[in-house]
Amino acid sequence: MKLNLRSVSLLPITATLLATACTVSTDDDKKTAATDSAAVAANPLPATPPAMSIDSTALADTTARTSAVQVEVDITARRLHVMNGGDTTGTYPVAVGSSRWPTKTGSWRITQVVWNPDWVPPDESWAEEREPRNSGDPKNPLGRVQLVYDPPRTIHGTNVPSSIGKAVSHGSIRLSNANAAKVGRELMEAAGVGKDEAFYRNVEQNRTEKVVVDLPGGIPIRVF
Repeated sequence: MKLNLRSVSLLPITATLLATACTVSTDDDKKTAATDSAAVAANPLPATPPAMSIDSTALADTTARTSAVQVEVDITARRLHVMNGGDTTGTYPVAVGSSRWPTKTGSWRITQVVWNPDWVPPDESWAEEREPRNSGDPKNPLGRVQLVYDPPRTIHGTNVPSSIGKAVSHGSIRLSNANAAKVGRELMEAAGVGKDEAFYRNVEQNRTEKVVVDLPGGIPIRVF
């Protein structure tokens, strides 16, 4: 049998080339892997940011303070009650609306305590001839403190203390100035915005200076 010398002579060369090619491919893969590893080490993935922490205890405490305190006004008895967790912490005589201008019943939230309020006549027929009154004016019908819940009807002090206990207002609920200040202070404490003694001395001494305190979340009030 004759051998194809030409084919035989090419076999070692082909084998050598294949072996060389495999070797080169393996070296390239190692170099690529090494390069990728170096890149990862130089530029690591960013760490996952920590989750935001919420102080649930403080949140629950604020909610509990606000929801535990509420105000109830009994129109027939002409009494205002401050309730805390079902217990009555204070009962005060009030003046309520007359038969012509009755006090509206319902449920709202007291959103502000206004110290030394000024008075702007509402857009109602009974107030057409009335003049605005500044804070501290002896003729200011709002007295020294106003609790805002359903404007223009509010709970407020009065410049006519003899009206307390009667049905003579234009729909608002009147307290004596001393009691209005006491209730206003209690509601501020309940809403978490209580002030120090210096604040209360200041609003007492500077009666021409109006000071508005917002009650976060509001204090529930029921008028019945």
